[in-house]
Amino acid sequence: MSLLLAAAAGLSSLATASAIPPTQRDTAANSTTVAGGSCRRAKVAILGAGIAGITTAVTLANQSITDFVIVEYQDEIGGRVHNHPFGKDAEGKPLLIEYGANWAQGLGEEGGAENPIWTLEKKWGIKSVRSNFDRLLMYDKDGPADFKSEVEEFNGAVERLAAKAGELLVDNLQDRTIREGFRAVGWKPEQRKNPAHAEAVEWWLYDGEQALTPEETSLVFNQAVSNFTFQQFSDENEFIVDQRGHNTWIKGEASTFLAPGDERLLLSSVVKTIEYSSEAVKITLANGDCIEADYAVCTFSLGVLQHDDAVAFEPALPEWKTTAIDMFEIGTYTKIFMQFPEKFWPDDTEFFLYADPFQRGWYPIFQSLDLPGFFPGSKAIFVTVTGAEAHRVEKMSDADVQREVMDVLRTMFPNATDIPEPTSFLYPRWSTTPWAYGSFSCWPAGTTLEMHQNLRANVGRLWFAGEHTSATYFGYMQGSWYEGRDVGSRIAGLLKGECIGEAPTGGAVKGEGACGEMVRYPVLHGTTEEDEYNVQNGWDEMFVAEGLE
Repeated sequence: MSLLLAAAAGLSSLATASAIPPTQRDTAANSTTVAGGSCRRAKVAILGAGIAGITTAVTLANQSITDFVIVEYQDEIGGRVHNHPFGKDAEGKPLLIEYGANWAQGLGEEGGAENPIWTLEKKWGIKSVRSNFDRLLMYDKDGPADFKSEVEEFNGAVERLAAKAGELLVDNLQDRTIREGFRAVGWKPEQRKNPAHAEAVEWWLYDGEQALTPEETSLVFNQAVSNFTFQQFSDENEFIVDQRGHNTWIKGEASTFLAPGDERLLLSSVVKTIEYSSEAVKITLANGDCIEADYAVCTFSLGVLQHDDAVAFEPALPEWKTTAIDMFEIGTYTKIFMQFPEKFWPDDTEFFLYADPFQRGWYPIFQSLDLPGFFPGSKAIFVTVTGAEAHRVEKMSDADVQREVMDVLRTMFPNATDIPEPTSFLYPRWSTTPWAYGSFSCWPAGTTLEMHQNLRANVGRLWFAGEHTSATYFGYMQGSWYEGRDVGSRIAGLLKGECIGEAPTGGAVKGEGACGEMVRYPVLHGTTEEDEYNVQNGWDEMFVAEGLE
């Protein structure tokens, strides 16, 4: 029985809980026994213990709202900031490598704005090393090569592309794909002297950041998100090497309000059903237990929201919401880690770019981990694939992928004698991981800001947060942080009956838009007026005569 039907029949304990005055509800029993499990009550249920979920909880706790429950699929906090043991370091101890977020990006400059993620990385002493993208060697089918001139050409095209995107945004013109934008500013890899070289550079500097191709992504909004991170803060990046795990800072933030063994954190708990209304939310777990809450915050990834079998919403989410969920893209970013009995690649080089003559994005970028500041003496390296190639390799066996990668390495280093097989070989399968179904979101062309707002907007007492709900930092950790803080502030305000929203700088905001319900657009109209469906615009004469039907 759905929540709304149960409420109508007078059977819903949620409706009863909502009727209890807040002062009495705080002292009511925390849990009750229901058929198949136990049901506990809380003011807020937070679904997911990644950056957005923990930041939501921190925000609530800072407003003295501590009656919340956090439900997490994994057995630890962190979400897609996720690590895994791999091989051995130079001292024979197990290495910890990052399957997920590996860089803090756009750090900030002295005297200017600082990325809040970088602030938190420093607060919790996360060990990292500055990435140096100038430590780069290039290769193609003949071994070592030099096509750095293509990097200069591409960077020039990106500058022109940024100007073009700005024109479209300011003048409210039709969006284009990044590919269409590149063509408009003269970047056409297929027409370069060596297309494979140009495509490799393009993949490294675009796909390697966005996890999807120029054909799949918005010119306006993907350029905007790059500007917000790298121009607002800085273009510097830190590679995380902390052997406690990159998620240590998220766990650290959680420790500010969660004691060891705190019953408000439910690890290894799978959400199966979310019943919601304008009065309350009920979450049912796979083990039969449930949580009844005044509000719930769903921080599931876009991939989980798009996956039909991941979680059931009752009633089904409205069309304006599902359309927004379906319109956006979840990219897959797969790092393939290898450790060898001996090092055969050059010292003091961080990145190795490979230009395959036949397939764009074919094992294109390798990164050495056997460097000072990283994991010296580890003899470890990894290669990254994205998009369709990531989906392909994640469906393959380790042995088949290893064969392909080793063929590329032996092509890159033809003079290396007897390159050995790796002693350790490991990579994640993000596209089939049931608590992620992808790595991070991306904005497709032709999808408006209003459509994205529908992705953010709450449905009754059910709220949404995560990197995918950030219009200005989607795909980045700071997007999750800002969105978790915003939703936490809004819900705290609703519970307290006052506006306590925060501005991006951290100051209190008493203005419209910082508090209360999210704006949504139940009806989205195109830009073409009815009288424009005419022969001059290419509309068939028969349909002009008969109208738009």
